[in-house]
Amino acid sequence: MKEYQLGEFEEIVLLTVAILYNEAYGVSIRQEIESRLKRKVSVSALQTALRRMEKKGYLESNFGESTAIRGGKRKRYFRVTKYGKKALEYSKDARMQLWEAIPNVAFDFDK
Repeated sequence: MKEYQLGEFEEIVLLTVAILYNEAYGVSIRQEIESRLKRKVSVSALQTALRRMEKKGYLESNFGESTAIRGGKRKRYFRVTKYGKKALEYSKDARMQLWEAIPNVAFDFDK
């Protein structure tokens, strides 16, 4: 279903937000992706993806408390919505269907 289609980076970001749960804000999301996947993530690409997925209804956000460490600036925390979870499930199911359709001989490199 087209309504649940995710790009690769969107899927990674959504999964990471779910992993981080209550601690999912820009810096933590970026660090988690870079740490787990050994993949550099630009701040602008991440912010663009977060805003786009929030607009699509896959994510929602709220502001945390302001802190002196951040000069009074509040963190924007993200969490996956029910719609976002459905999009992730659709993506996972689609990938599994493709993996399961691969014939065993396709990866038989001993021939």
